[in-house]
Amino acid sequence: MTIDQQAAPGPGSRPAPSPSPSGVSTAVRSRRPGWRDPRLWVGVALVAGSVVLGARLLAAADDMVTVWSASSDLGVGQRLEPDDLVAQRVRFDDARAVAGYLGADDELPADATLVRPVAAGELVPAAALGSAQDSGRVELPLSVDPERLPDLGAGMTVDVYLLAPGRDADGRRIELDPGPVLADVTVVDASTPDGGFGSSGQRRVVVAVPEDDADAYVALLGRLGEPTVLVSRAR
Repeated sequence: MTIDQQAAPGPGSRPAPSPSPSGVSTAVRSRRPGWRDPRLWVGVALVAGSVVLGARLLAAADDMVTVWSASSDLGVGQRLEPDDLVAQRVRFDDARAVAGYLGADDELPADATLVRPVAAGELVPAAALGSAQDSGRVELPLSVDPERLPDLGAGMTVDVYLLAPGRDADGRRIELDPGPVLADVTVVDASTPDGGFGSSGQRRVVVAVPEDDADAYVALLGRLGEPTVLVSRAR
């Protein structure tokens, strides 16, 4: 009878690990990364960058101020109302520049009138505000047939035409230039389309015009008798 014999392990060789009784591999304990591990420094750099970026964002937010901008096109001679303004947060490169604009925290004067036009979305300069006298314009009321004017609102710019009746009060033939008698004037107020003006059914439109132009317009009305007034949108 032959008996198999196992070879004895040689010098320096490790004995083979004995299999686990349950057949499960032995767990290996993970090593904590040392200070030389590049992954540690990458994490530190990411955290530091986030802190710096957050600090810069907070500093930039502190530099922003709230000022008023125009909600629509605003014309010379128009009275400024709260509905004409939209608050906008901006940051000026020069901190002193904010004093040149209308701040949202500033109280709006009751008789604030624009002395120069302000486009929609433009920041409202403090220098653009004054009184009605500062604007050099007066408010001129017009009576217009409803079918001879478009839908109008405050701040719109219009042209005003006069259609002569043919002869003046003295019976002389009237010839008027085809252009507007009042050009690029600002609408200050306008009655609604369904609202009449007195018993005539005409609509009332108030425009801001230079004082000299208002005097010339009134004088022309007196010479023409009863002309037809026509209003068109300038832009």
